[in-house]
Amino acid sequence: MIDIGYIIKLHRTKQNMTQEALSEGIVSLSYLSKIENQKAKANSEIIQALCNRLGIELTNIPDSNFEDKCKKWYDMLYDRFDKQEIITRYEELQNVMDKSINNQTIMFEIHKVRYYIILRDFQKALHKINELHEMADSFNSLHKYFWNKFQGNYYSLKEEHQQSLQCYKKAEKVHRSAEIEEEEIADLYYAISIQHSHLLNGLETINYAEKAMAEFQRKYNFTRCAQCHILLGISYQRIRMNDVALENYNQAMYLGKLNNEEQVIQLAYLNLGLFYFTTGNSKKSIENYELGLKTTDLDYELRLDAITHLIHSFYKSDNWQKTKVYLRLGEEALNFTQDKGYHKFYSYVIKTYTHLLNGDLKNFKIVLADEFIPYLKQKKAYNYLVFYSRLLATHLEKMGKYKEAMKYYKVANESYDKIIKL
Repeated sequence: MIDIGYIIKLHRTKQNMTQEALSEGIVSLSYLSKIENQKAKANSEIIQALCNRLGIELTNIPDSNFEDKCKKWYDMLYDRFDKQEIITRYEELQNVMDKSINNQTIMFEIHKVRYYIILRDFQKALHKINELHEMADSFNSLHKYFWNKFQGNYYSLKEEHQQSLQCYKKAEKVHRSAEIEEEEIADLYYAISIQHSHLLNGLETINYAEKAMAEFQRKYNFTRCAQCHILLGISYQRIRMNDVALENYNQAMYLGKLNNEEQVIQLAYLNLGLFYFTTGNSKKSIENYELGLKTTDLDYELRLDAITHLIHSFYKSDNWQKTKVYLRLGEEALNFTQDKGYHKFYSYVIKTYTHLLNGDLKNFKIVLADEFIPYLKQKKAYNYLVFYSRLLATHLEKMGKYKEAMKYYKVANESYDKIIKL
């Protein structure tokens, strides 16, 4: 049972009201502090007086119409609704919440974390997380489930994958007692699988992706099944089960086209592009990457990933004209990503190939040796360290700088060993 003291504190802080102002003439300052921190339970007269001063109504009778409106808004935070519609619905509900305490108050506050994440306002999301921490111990199972899941969403987008996984696992622990719907549980399993994938936990990734897909299949949600197939494709590719990986990518493509899901089709093309890139089929890699780039509303990070792989493929095949085309497209995309964490990585890639294409081996070496490779070491991006260390070593060898070349071959080999150990 949520202690109403925490909710009173939420309303007080929202109104920028001090404890002194709220407690004056009703209770002592110390007693209000105890009420707000769940160390004392006030009688109904005191609670009503505090609510009156805050200008809010204490509602004990459930309003089914209002509950339905809240639940519809909660559902909007999962599906791809227009952001403006989500904001409009939020403002309507917030106007009611500002004036009352009801049985949706806590759930609404928890869903604000998800709301701010959708709006990409991570500062407000973190503020809300910190604000709710004080009352989290008294959440019921349903509250705890969404509270932990939304924290997992936040940390995932902040690329704190271990922290995200811990939050998701806490949500998993309470989902049975919270009586969560099967499709929601499937979404949690998928989220857990994603974090395991980021952490390179191959077997766990496959396990949770398959659990998620089983639930989505029961609900005939083939779009989500396709997303699981892509995740499985990535996982099987990492453990060199290429036939199984390709089968999953193709199944994702089939389901995406069957349901006319452009985002799924896009991801399938891009992952097939990477699959063929890593397996040495340059022609099919280029074909799939270029098809992926033709889809609309492509995320800039995915766009840059596809572009940089195409740059490499065309450069390797001595197609200088196409290399120039994609270098230009890469530079254009970088203009829109200057505030993104991945900007620096792709900027280094573009610089590297620009210098190579221009025959400027001096600056090529400077960028790689002094900037890019140290950056990759710091990020522990061992797969890229292998590639770019070898690229530098190869060109140093061609320049007759054998001692320096050996140094970077060694970096590549050490990085590869670390990948194997992972």
